[in-house]
Amino acid sequence: MRRTLRHLADGREIIYFDADGDAPVRTAEDTRDLPQVMPASEIRRDPLTGEWVAMAAHRQTRTYKPPADLCPLCPTKPGKPSEVPESDYQVVVFENRFPSLAQDVPDTKSSVDGLPMVPVAPGRGRCEVVCFTSDHERSFAELSPRRVRMVVDAWADRTAELSAVDAIEQVFPFENRGEEIGVTLHHPHGQIYGYPFVTPRTERMLETARAYRAEHGRHVLGDVLAAERAARVRVVAEGEHWTAFVPPAARWPVQVQVVPHRQVPDIAALSDAERDDFAEVYLRVLRRCDALYGRPLPYVAGWHQAPVRRDRDLGWLHLELFSVLRAPDKLKYLAGSESGMAVWVNDTTPEQIAQRLRDARP
Repeated sequence: MRRTLRHLADGREIIYFDADGDAPVRTAEDTRDLPQVMPASEIRRDPLTGEWVAMAAHRQTRTYKPPADLCPLCPTKPGKPSEVPESDYQVVVFENRFPSLAQDVPDTKSSVDGLPMVPVAPGRGRCEVVCFTSDHERSFAELSPRRVRMVVDAWADRTAELSAVDAIEQVFPFENRGEEIGVTLHHPHGQIYGYPFVTPRTERMLETARAYRAEHGRHVLGDVLAAERAARVRVVAEGEHWTAFVPPAARWPVQVQVVPHRQVPDIAALSDAERDDFAEVYLRVLRRCDALYGRPLPYVAGWHQAPVRRDRDLGWLHLELFSVLRAPDKLKYLAGSESGMAVWVNDTTPEQIAQRLRDARP
């Protein structure tokens, strides 16, 4: 794979990923007159939970549901410059123009005025956009295995590079798909967040893995994976190196975890064979998801990776996909119990979810 680093008009990095010999040399210039990006993010720690919350008021002006012919993620056309200066591309990654976290955020005060128990820190990190294809009308599920493998390689590249940034403690690649999820740009794309802290969800998973290992001497996800592969009740798809199953305590009306058979901390640690097999297994999962209700499924799909600098031995890479769609025309809303207490109530069982996905025919 060929990797080409360029810069946009306001100085942001853009990286093209191309199959060797399949694309021209990337030399196009960004001709737009863009103001310099001036993010002013900060993070504040909740004094009651200890969790960090990002504040990014400058994002209020970000692009919102543009018409397809003005999509900022499509290749540049004559008279219609976009975020991608080239006239075509395969996979491309660039710094978000409206980032929640950024590397050049100025210093801030150390605590909220009058509240010394609420620490404040600069929202230093990195937010990137990943475009999976130049085709505006295509979805991830419609990509070829070869293209998915390129996306995996791009995720691995960015995970490794962002992990070397001093301010970043965790790297989170993810895709939001569908207006029901809150997507405002319909071009097939995902994002990567480089957080300046370890996220609350990951902290909880690490605590659980640590306690389980202390009691049983093994990794909890490894034991779950072995049990799921043996029982097969919740398995949706599998390959030589990966198994996709509905988690036994699924929160969402559609939820699937795609887990490698070998414990690795992050995407960069995957072998070539594991990357190829993931592409095949994940595409089967996505195509079953789209066949479930006979319409494109809105979803969030995100990679759970180990923190950058600690507890690497407790991490077990996996991808988790979930959807708010509980019927073709009905959404699951996060009501009082879920939003207020983080206690989930699912309207179906994991076994029923898995059976419906297995029965769905792309």
